[in-house]
Amino acid sequence: MDSVQVEKIASLNLEIPQIDSLTTVLSSQSQCSFRFPKNAIRTSLQASTVDAIFATIFSITTGGILLSNFLVELDASPVVFGMLSSIPMLVNLIQPLGAYISERTTSRFQYSALVYGISRLLWLILVIGIIGAGWGVINSQQLVILTLLIVFFSHLSGGLGSASWMSWLAIIIPRSLRGRYFGIRNSATSLTNLLCVPLAGLAVSHWYGGTIQGYGVVLFVGVLFGLVSLGCQYFKIDVNPQLQNTYIVDCSPNSKYDPVSIPQQQWDENIWKNSNFWIFILYFSLWMLAFNLCSPFVNLYLLETLNVDVGWVTVYSSLQAGANLLMVLLWGKLADKVGNRPILIFAGIIVAVTPLLWFGISNNSLDIWLWLPLLHIFIGGTGAGIDLCNNNMQIGITPVRNQSIYFAIAAAIAGVTGALGTTIGGFIAQSSHFGGLLGLFAFSSICRLAALIPLIFVKEQGRGDR
Repeated sequence: MDSVQVEKIASLNLEIPQIDSLTTVLSSQSQCSFRFPKNAIRTSLQASTVDAIFATIFSITTGGILLSNFLVELDASPVVFGMLSSIPMLVNLIQPLGAYISERTTSRFQYSALVYGISRLLWLILVIGIIGAGWGVINSQQLVILTLLIVFFSHLSGGLGSASWMSWLAIIIPRSLRGRYFGIRNSATSLTNLLCVPLAGLAVSHWYGGTIQGYGVVLFVGVLFGLVSLGCQYFKIDVNPQLQNTYIVDCSPNSKYDPVSIPQQQWDENIWKNSNFWIFILYFSLWMLAFNLCSPFVNLYLLETLNVDVGWVTVYSSLQAGANLLMVLLWGKLADKVGNRPILIFAGIIVAVTPLLWFGISNNSLDIWLWLPLLHIFIGGTGAGIDLCNNNMQIGITPVRNQSIYFAIAAAIAGVTGALGTTIGGFIAQSSHFGGLLGLFAFSSICRLAALIPLIFVKEQGRGDR
């Protein structure tokens, strides 16, 4: 993390209201406040950001272009790549079970360390497998199967902790800082991704023992960074789910304490009667389906249809990550001022019509040097607002009691619809009746606009009907 990022994180100190002591006090009305000291919140936010940086390095080595290139070197079939894309989304179905288990524990930190520790240590088996392949103990096909099994069980274990981890962050981060903090956090991860992907790729491609062995070395380093990221979570304020689910939070405007971003909701409200939550789920699931109709096929369109060199595609991806890095800070500050829903509607319309911009793009010099870079910068900048505000919106509309269960249901449903979108998109892309990939892009654009309609009826916490 560079000095600029440290200064930005340190500047959060000026924004956090003074809080005197770390207590949970039960009032005469059987209400309580989660009151955290200013220094404890500051340390937690810094630890969470450093955690995100190390976790990003782990994710880079266990997915994306590095894992795909590893499977290409093993001569994996297209079916394998399809499974590789669908597994992370489908295993989200395990999140409700993970939320149920986590709400019966007494420590968010211990539960997170357990499930994510298992998830990340599993990748060491693949490192051992790569060593075994080098010694001739297993062949390439067996290594492909081993990779898919590790991807499945690693994401399965991680899925058990996702909702609990999100609920943990939601209760720590003050509402007034939520947009700016996630903007800084996402910016740090984007910068890490921007710097580490080419470095890791260079290390793999130039390893003296070959790319497969090189990936094994990079993967081992990535797992170590993943374990370090879990160590960073030790410095975050731990939360007992039993207390979080037992008491009502005192959000009195006359209190000198910051309510620490806890939403004001009816605590005895049944999840099935929470219409605002289900309207948001309708929007979110439809959006994931519509977005994934064409998103996985953009690089395929560039490489196969437009026949753009893979080196250029890498440059475009870096430009997109850079735009995301710069714009996420702006979106975060804006979200704190005007709310998340207005940004989601505004940016959502822009992102919805973006697939239509691929029409007319070719592989001539003007498009390669000008329009394709501008298009990827545009996609990265607008996508940053959608990702950030979807996350903030979900945190804002869910009550603290059994909050992780709400997050788990949202992830499970969105995971299924996202995988469904990818599957439908694959069939449409192969069908000449729909006009190929360009026809798929147009269909995705229409579906994205339709997915925004339920968002109009979602009431953002603390902002009425605005």
